[in-house]
Amino acid sequence: MKRKPKTESRKPRSLYEGLQKNVRGLKTPRIEVWKNQYPDKEYAITLDTPEFTCICPKTGLPDFADIRIEYSPAEHCVELKSFKLYLLFYREVGIFHEHLVNRILDDFVKACLPRWVKISGVFNPRGGITTSVQAEWLRPKSA
Repeated sequence: MKRKPKTESRKPRSLYEGLQKNVRGLKTPRIEVWKNQYPDKEYAITLDTPEFTCICPKTGLPDFADIRIEYSPAEHCVELKSFKLYLLFYREVGIFHEHLVNRILDDFVKACLPRWVKISGVFNPRGGITTSVQAEWLRPKSA
């Protein structure tokens, strides 16, 4: 007698499941800083990288973006060469746009602890859709 296969009532599995589970554990290059000689003044610095690339975790194809960082330094400013090397790290990394912007934010704050920072990523169209992601951080008053 033939057995009928069991039909399971599971939720359908996403094609993206598990692709980004280690995004917070990525070992990224260190972002170096230098001492701000004007920590008493509140001013803004803008870093713009119009030729940023990373990899789509689903297709393995390159993603291109303009990454813009606006921040107000406190005790330290970000050293640009190390920051460029940090961004180049992502050329070989499969990462969703949303995760990328939030990961850069986490690493940037950890490196220089600014007064505030806003990071924007505008990604070239994929399938006719342009993705823009923004993440912000404001230093707590007690810090």
